[in-house]
This record gives sequence, structure tokens and C-alpha cells, in this order.
Amino acid sequence: MRKFLHAAAALPLLVAGAGAAAKSGHSLARPVPASLLRELSTDRPDQTESPYTVDAGRFQVELDFVHHASRRDTSGGGSVRTRNWRIAPVNLKVGLLDRVDLQLLVDPLVNSRVEDRIAGTTEEVSGFGDVTTRLKVNFWGNDGGSTAFAIMPFVKWPLPASGVRNGATEGGVIFILGFQLPGGWSSAAMTELDIVSDGAGGRDTEWVNSITFAHDLTDRLGGYLELVAVTGDAPGFKWQGQFDAGLTYALDDNTQLDLGCNFGVTDSAPDYQPFAGLSRRF
Repeated sequence: MRKFLHAAAALPLLVAGAGAAAKSGHSLARPVPASLLRELSTDRPDQTESPYTVDAGRFQVELDFVHHASRRDTSGGGSVRTRNWRIAPVNLKVGLLDRVDLQLLVDPLVNSRVEDRIAGTTEEVSGFGDVTTRLKVNFWGNDGGSTAFAIMPFVKWPLPASGVRNGATEGGVIFILGFQLPGGWSSAAMTELDIVSDGAGGRDTEWVNSITFAHDLTDRLGGYLELVAVTGDAPGFKWQGQFDAGLTYALDDNTQLDLGCNFGVTDSAPDYQPFAGLSRRF
């Protein structure tokens, strides 16, 4: 994990060799002027992250009003219903350089309820969730072009273990490629490597792969469709597949509303995950 953190810290230095930027010389102390701001780009609402960073010196808030996940497990003749609620999970973002932004993801309140209808038992826990830091580095396409590429390493903080946190340091790295398609469509593909705790002092590896397709429906309204797959090397891990759909609505150049739902297409995935949220750039 220490080597991973050192590599993450060095990523901004690699940007200088990744090609010429359309804008240059801006930083947290020298913000991009309003006249040069790129079109608002967010890492929500789809699960595929965006390859575009927040403009240098600008701040962005992306949050769910509420996020719900429900799954019923009937394997082995059982009947276990799991429901998870996340209240106002937020991603706080700031542009550090022309092609680098820093992100802080916070889960203020998580509620998990597990009901075993065969055994007649119910377990419920609530509390402050996880905190994760991410660093996004765009290598090309931030300010134009038919493709864009970014790398985003991340680390989950080792907060004390609780009913909704495992107390372990976890992390990984995300690779994101965005590209334009004919007919006004755009797309992005993501590969994410997660190093997670196995609960016994060791580590497991998980992979998240996704692809999303988006299209503007009107000047302000947009829609997307997405496929997501999660695999892992933990013993007995069952791959999870999801089909996602959602809408975005631009209130202005700096504010966007969204809503949608993620649907499980394998038994191991949540049955459904409805959400609604807001993104705002300052």
C-alpha cells in the first residue's frame, strides 16, 4: 500500500509529459477564468467515472439526496432481504492544476438492514460511513478532441471499525477512456482495480469494468445507458452484473440534477438501486 501511495503522489508530475494542454499555467492559486471554463463534467450519476477534471482553482460538489440498494438472496432455499440506505453521500472536488483534481468522498450516514425471513431475525446498523480520497489526472482530451483519458488512484481511510465500516485501509486505481460516437452519442469505458480487506488480515483483488453511452435529448436534458461487471479473486466470489439507466438535467452551466436506477442482472448483484442527486460547480 505504501508503494501505491508513493506512485499516486507522483502522478501529477507525469502530466507534464502527457502532451500539450489547451489551457496551461492555472492552479488552485491561479483559477481558470469563467470565460475559459470547460463544459460541466461530473463523475455521477453513472458508475463509470468521467475522464475530465475540474478546472484549476474551481470547486465542485456532487451528491446524492438519497441512495438505496435492495437485494433478496434466495440461494440454498433461504430468503434474506438486505436493504442499504445512504443519506447525502457527497464527492467534494477541487481543481489543483489544469489536468489534476483532488476529490474527497464522504458517506455521512449509512443504514443497513438484513432480514432473514426463514429464521425470523432482523439485524440493523447505522452510522457514519467511509471516507475516500481520490486524485484524478487527465492525460489528454480535457479541453477537446475525440477521445480523453485519465487515471484516478484512490485510498479509503482506515477509520475505526463499526457496523458500517471494516476499519481497513483499502485502495486502488481507475482507468477511464472517453470517446465521441456518431449521431451525437458519447461513451466512456472504465476499468477499476480494487485492493480490499479479506476480513482476516489479508487482501483480495476486485475488478470493476463498465461502459456507458450517453446522448442529449434536448438542450438541457440528457440520458444514459450503462453496463457494469464486478469480479474478484476472493474464494466463492460471484460476479455481479448491472444494467443502469438515468437522466440528467442542466439547470444552468454550473448546476445539474440527475436521477436513475441501477438494476441487477445477476443474483449476486443488488436487485435495484434508485437514486437522485445534484452537482454544482463554483
